[in-house]
Amino acid sequence: MTKEKRFTIKIALIVALGGFLMGFDASVISGVVKFIEPEFQLTKLELGWSVSSLTLTATLAMMFSGPLSDVFGRKKLLKLAAILFAVSAIGSAMAPDFVSLVVARMIGGLGVGAALILAPMYIAEISPPKIRGQMVSFNQLNIVIGISVAFFTNYIILRLGQSDAAWTQSLKFEAWNWRWMLGVETLPAILYYTGLFLVPESPRWLAMKKREEEALEIMGKVFSQEEAKAQLQAVHNSLGEGKKEKVAVRELFKPAMRLVLTIGIVVAVLQQITGINSVFFYAPMIFEQSGIGTDASFVQAILVGITNLVFTIAAILMIDKLGRKPLLSAGVAGIAVCMFILAAGFNAAEYTLTEKSVSELPAEINREQLAPLIGRSYGNDVIYKEALREVLKEDVAKQFESDLIKAAVTMNSGLILLGILGFVASFAVSIGPVMWVLFSELFPNRIRGVAISFVGLINSGVSFSVQLVFPWELANFGSSMTFLIYGAFAAVGLVFVLIKVPETKGKSLEELEATLVK
Repeated sequence: MTKEKRFTIKIALIVALGGFLMGFDASVISGVVKFIEPEFQLTKLELGWSVSSLTLTATLAMMFSGPLSDVFGRKKLLKLAAILFAVSAIGSAMAPDFVSLVVARMIGGLGVGAALILAPMYIAEISPPKIRGQMVSFNQLNIVIGISVAFFTNYIILRLGQSDAAWTQSLKFEAWNWRWMLGVETLPAILYYTGLFLVPESPRWLAMKKREEEALEIMGKVFSQEEAKAQLQAVHNSLGEGKKEKVAVRELFKPAMRLVLTIGIVVAVLQQITGINSVFFYAPMIFEQSGIGTDASFVQAILVGITNLVFTIAAILMIDKLGRKPLLSAGVAGIAVCMFILAAGFNAAEYTLTEKSVSELPAEINREQLAPLIGRSYGNDVIYKEALREVLKEDVAKQFESDLIKAAVTMNSGLILLGILGFVASFAVSIGPVMWVLFSELFPNRIRGVAISFVGLINSGVSFSVQLVFPWELANFGSSMTFLIYGAFAAVGLVFVLIKVPETKGKSLEELEATLVK
């Protein structure tokens, strides 16, 4: 391995730690929702808000992080994001009420939005074309590592809360379980901030600011000196002589940008509308709907994280060999199939309480109140939950929903696990990493910051909506219909990918601009 490649990999890995924090911050809430819903007496939309509030401010951050990075530089904005992650982790862990928790989560969302936009942008701007796909995919890899670590730490903290050891009792892992889940993010946030001191500024940003000597020095660490000069000249050619440095959003809507902007918007929507963050943010809740119980649902959430990690690594290994479009096409097709499997699995479920199953429920549930439901069969989860709310108090039905489903449901839980893991694998090997690689490649140098912020804003806005309404959807539409809707969106998206998305592998950013922007 050459010293230039070693340098590029080192810098890409450090910058991609922002992806780790983004993934951790986003999915750690999956273990928290079960505990804050009864503690703060939340409605389903309030529960959705506690999850999606982070994404709302991430969406706002995406509007400004690209343009601000064009003014102040990529590195300064990334360091600010690291600080926001740490503040959010501490504030969330110490939140005394629902509003305080939401505010702390929203502060973290600002860091998420900045890191999500700037990390892949920076990596694309410093990486050679031959390995750019792999380098940018490091960010997605770190996102999924963060997701996996969050699922794992959630489970560990849950188990520590059940321990009788004196040290776990003194640290109050049981009483403060969800607070510990949120607070551990402080450590990687501090590590990220420290690591960014080893990272240089983006050479393409320096070139935009006419700081040629600095840009050439950094490019000389990635390329040979002769190639570095050629790359710098190509950047100047793409920026053009005499053009204003400030780029207005309206330039995205010029006829020349129509194709790349359309592709960017559709891919941004598709990545989220198929429900990936419903799985990552609510994984234990989804598995509890199949009747396996709380502890098992946290274990299966870890499997989601591991699957996501393994197939993201596979995507990184294949993205510069097979190309972007083949991975995207196969993955979106797999997403559609798996969502239809989930819809069929939940549709086949039946819910019937028996005297034996009722006798095994926690003592806090009044058995006499459940007597009218014993022996009655319900064809879907919505009707069954409504019947539970009619005979039990609302807060009791919420607190013990997992136990009440486990006591009544008859369904193929293995099929549900297969569908979820298949969906995550399909996402991780395709639209998860490929979307950000495409975003870093499709748009011209001069407007890349504004363009990625714009499509990232749309992506995050759709993500916010999906997260917000998911608990409400489960409560009102049921699991089967919810996953059927996701599958339909994936099927429509597959048609667009096959017809419109171009292949971008192996081409310089300047070559792609000449081809796609007419």
